[in-house]
Amino acid sequence: MSIAEQLLPEFDQEMASTRRVIERVPDDDPNWKPHPKSFSIAHLAQLIVWMPGWIGQTLTSTELDLAEGVGYSNESTEALLKLFDENVRSTREAITRSTDADYAVPWSLKMRGEVMFTMPRAVVVRQHISHLSHHRGQMTVYLRLRDVPIPSIYGPTADEKW
Repeated sequence: MSIAEQLLPEFDQEMASTRRVIERVPDDDPNWKPHPKSFSIAHLAQLIVWMPGWIGQTLTSTELDLAEGVGYSNESTEALLKLFDENVRSTREAITRSTDADYAVPWSLKMRGEVMFTMPRAVVVRQHISHLSHHRGQMTVYLRLRDVPIPSIYGPTADEKW
């Protein structure tokens, strides 16, 4: 079984869970944050929406320079879901097209041309999925603090039984 064939079921499950969380992000106060040092709810949601695309970008290039990134903005949940779905679709295609050899290719994260790290794509893809899960978990705390019901992710929640 290829790496892509092993990765796709997990990717699909994680993206379905992530979409259920994003669907619940309220539009009423995009600048709300639980602490002055925290991201706003809109910015955290936008980061989560971008992250699936990072996996596809990793599989189709050999580097990313964070200084060339796009700034955060306050987008509606509807707009975020549309971008999320596009990122998931394009990344799923990149995973499907990937060969095992593609995962051994070195990939570098840069900041203004300076290499922050270089690792095989397989490691970076795994880190992206873990990183996404981390921020999705943060969002569930934001939602709980806003009294928004938490969807099932890996099992039942206080709001959704199985």
